[in-house]
Amino acid sequence: METEGTHAGPVVGAAGADAAEGDGALASVSLSQRDLRRLERRDRTRAQQLADRLVCLLPVLAGLLAVLEYLYVPSVPSARLTWTYPAFMAGLIALALAGFVASLVSERVFEYLRYHAPFYTLVFLLFLAYDVLTVKTGVLPLPYFPWVDQVLNAAIGDAGYLWMCVKSSLRLLFCGYFIGVAVGLATGVACGYSRRVSYWVDPFLKVLGAIPSTTWIPVVMVIAASLFSGAVFIIALGVWFAVTIATATGIKNIDPALYEAARTLGASTRELVVNVAIPSALPSIFQGMIQAMSSACTALLVAEMVGVESGLGWYITWQKSWAQYGKMYAAIVIICLVFVLVNFLLKRISGRVLRWRKGLDG
Repeated sequence: METEGTHAGPVVGAAGADAAEGDGALASVSLSQRDLRRLERRDRTRAQQLADRLVCLLPVLAGLLAVLEYLYVPSVPSARLTWTYPAFMAGLIALALAGFVASLVSERVFEYLRYHAPFYTLVFLLFLAYDVLTVKTGVLPLPYFPWVDQVLNAAIGDAGYLWMCVKSSLRLLFCGYFIGVAVGLATGVACGYSRRVSYWVDPFLKVLGAIPSTTWIPVVMVIAASLFSGAVFIIALGVWFAVTIATATGIKNIDPALYEAARTLGASTRELVVNVAIPSALPSIFQGMIQAMSSACTALLVAEMVGVESGLGWYITWQKSWAQYGKMYAAIVIICLVFVLVNFLLKRISGRVLRWRKGLDG
C-alpha cells in the first residue's frame, strides 16, 4: 500500500503537468477577433486593400460633393444662402479626413473607420439630398422644410435661449428619472423577493402598465401643486413601471441554489437581498433603466408641450405657433442629440458596471 501511495503522487503530478501544458497550448492557439481580422487582411489582394482604403476615404469625398452642390447648384429665387452650412460641413469633412489619415498609421482606427465609413458616407449624402429637395428644387415646400443652412443660423441666433431650454429639460428629465428609478428599484426588489408583496402589487402593475404615463397628464396637471411637480410625477411614473418590472423579473429568475448556498454560509435576509438578489439582477435592472430613459424622454416632451412652460418641448410648440420653422427644427435636432448623448452615457455606465459579464459570456 505504501508503494502504491509512493508512486501515486508523481503520476498525478505528471497528469496535472500534461493538463497544464494542454491548457497553455490551447491558450496560445486561441486568437482574438482582432487577430483573426488581421490574418484575413493578410490574405487580401492588393486591389482589395486599395478598395478598403477607398471606402475609408468615401466620407471625405461625399462631404466635398455636398459642399460643391450647395455652392454651385442654383437655388430657388427666394433663398438667401450664407457660409454657415459650408463651414459646418468643412468641420465634418476635417474630422473625416483626420480619421482617414489616422487609419493609415493605426490598425485600430482603420478597423473602426472601415466599418463605419459607409454609414458616414450615407450621412453626407443625406445632407446633400435634403439640400437638393429644399433650397435647390423646392420639392419640400418652404417654409415648412427649412434648408440646413437656415436651421444652423436659427440655432446660432437663438443659442442662449436654446441653452436655457436644454438645462430646463435636463433638470426636469433627471428629477423624474431618478425618483422613478429609486422607487422602481425598491418596488421591484420587494416584488421579486417576496411573494406576499408581489401578490398585492402585481395587479396594479398590470393595470398601470397598459396605460401610457402621458395619459395622466390632464389629471396630474390639475391636482399637482405646480406644473413642474406634475411633470416630474408623469416622468417618474413611466420610469417606475419599467424599472419595477425589470428588477422583479431579474430577481425572480435567479437560481434558487444561490440563495441556498448563501443561507448555508449564514447569510441573513438583508444579506440575501443586498449581496445575492440585487447583484445577480443587475443586468435586468440596467436593461430596465435604459428602457425607462426612452419612456422618460417621451413623457418629458409631451409634458412640456401641453403643460410646462419651459424646456425644449415648450420651445418647439412656441416657435411653431409663430411659424418659425427654422428655430423649431433646430430645437428638434438638439433634442435628438441630447437624448442620444444621455442614452449613450447610460449604456456606457451599464457596460462599465457589468464588465464582469464579458468574462462569463466568453
